[in-house]
Amino acid sequence: MSKLTPETPPERPNTPLNKQDDTALPDSQPVKDGIKDTPATDVSLISGESKPRKYKTDNQSFFMQRGYQILLVLGLIAAFFLAMVYQTLFGRIEQPQQMVTIEQGQTYYGLLPQWQQQIPLFSASVAKLYIKSQVDAPLHAGIYQLPENPTIAEALQVLEQGAKAAMVKVQIIEGKTSKDLYQTLRDNPGIKKEVLTADSDNESIAQALDLVGILPDAVINSNDPIVNHNLEGWFAPDTYYYGEGTSDKQVLTDLYKRQQQALTKAWGNRAPDLPYKSPYEALVMASIIEKETSVPEERPLVSAVFNNRMNKGMRMQTDPTIIYGMGSRYEGNIRRRDIDEKTSYNTYQIDGLPPTPIALPSASSIEATLHPADSEVLYFVATGTGGHKFTNSLAEHNQAVKEYLSVMREKRAQTPPQ
Repeated sequence: MSKLTPETPPERPNTPLNKQDDTALPDSQPVKDGIKDTPATDVSLISGESKPRKYKTDNQSFFMQRGYQILLVLGLIAAFFLAMVYQTLFGRIEQPQQMVTIEQGQTYYGLLPQWQQQIPLFSASVAKLYIKSQVDAPLHAGIYQLPENPTIAEALQVLEQGAKAAMVKVQIIEGKTSKDLYQTLRDNPGIKKEVLTADSDNESIAQALDLVGILPDAVINSNDPIVNHNLEGWFAPDTYYYGEGTSDKQVLTDLYKRQQQALTKAWGNRAPDLPYKSPYEALVMASIIEKETSVPEERPLVSAVFNNRMNKGMRMQTDPTIIYGMGSRYEGNIRRRDIDEKTSYNTYQIDGLPPTPIALPSASSIEATLHPADSEVLYFVATGTGGHKFTNSLAEHNQAVKEYLSVMREKRAQTPPQ
C-alpha cells in the first residue's frame, strides 16, 4: 500500500511577473502551510514606466563639484602666473661672462625685448613693475661686465652700479691707428695706466696684454720697428664709457675681444673664392678699405677693386699704405720719391698685402672685405665732389683722374688768397 505524500506545489514560472499577477510572492517570505507568503513586487522597478531621476541643482554635492572645478582653474592660472614671474626675474640668459656697452640715452625698458627673446615665459610687464619698484636711478652709459648666465635681477644689479660710479668717455674713431688709441688712453686722466707707460713700445704692449697667437711670426720677428709686435687693427673703434679708475689694460683687452669677435663672425660667413688665406689677412685688407673711403656704400666696391687686383696678380697701389710705412716722417703730402721708396708697407713697391693692418677698421669694413661687390672694377679715384668713381679699365681710370684734377683746379681758383 502506497504512502501518501503531501501535494507538491506547482513550480513558479521563470518568466517575469507582470503587473496583473497579484498571486506571485517573493522567496524571502516565511512559508505558511507549505506556501510562501510574499508581498507584492514594486511594479515600478520592472514595468519600464519609471521616470529619469532629476539632479537637483540645490543639492550640496552639486555646489561642491562646481567649487572644485573653479578652484582647479584658479589654481592653474595662479601657477602659470607664478611661473611667469619666476622666469621673468630668475630665468637665466644662456651666455658666457661678457662685457656689454650701454650707449648714452638707453633705458632699462629698452633692454627688455632682448631678454624677452632669450627667456621662456618672460613678461615685459612683470619686468617693468620690478624695475619701477626696485631701481631708483636711470641707466648710465658705460661698459659693464655681466656674469655667466645672469638673471634679469642679477643683470639689473650690475647695471645699477653705473649710477654710483663716475664714468669716463673713451672715443676711438674708425680709421685711426693703434698709436692714436694709445695716446687717447694716456691723455685720459680717468684711465689708470698699467700698460701704456712712458717707455712702452709695440713689443712691451703686446707682452703686457698677453695676446698670444694673434700675430704672424713674420710680424713678431720683423726687424722693422713699425712692423715688430705691431697690434694695429686688433682694437674695435667706437665710443665707450668706463668707470673712473679702469685700467688701460682692461680697456685694450675689451676692445681686442670685440674686434676678434667681429672678425671671427665675418670670417665664418665669408663669400667663397676670396684671396685671403687667414682672418688676419682679411683684417689687413679691412684696414685699407677703412682708410680709402668714409662712405659706407662704397666699401663693397672698394673691396671688389682690391679683390680683383689680387686675383689678377696686380699690385694694390694704395696711397694709405705709403703714409703708414713712412711713420712719423709723413708731413701731409705724398711726393714722387715717397711713391718710389720701398718700405714694408708701400703697395706701389711690394706685391700683395702689407705685413700688418694700417688702421683700426670698423665692423662694416670687415664685412665689406669678406663680401665684396659683384663687379669687375679695377680702379677708383676721388671725384673731388664727394665719393669715388669706379672704372674697369686703365683708359677709363685715366679719364677719371683728369676729371678729378679739373675739379680740384676749379676749387683752388675759387678759393680767395689768404
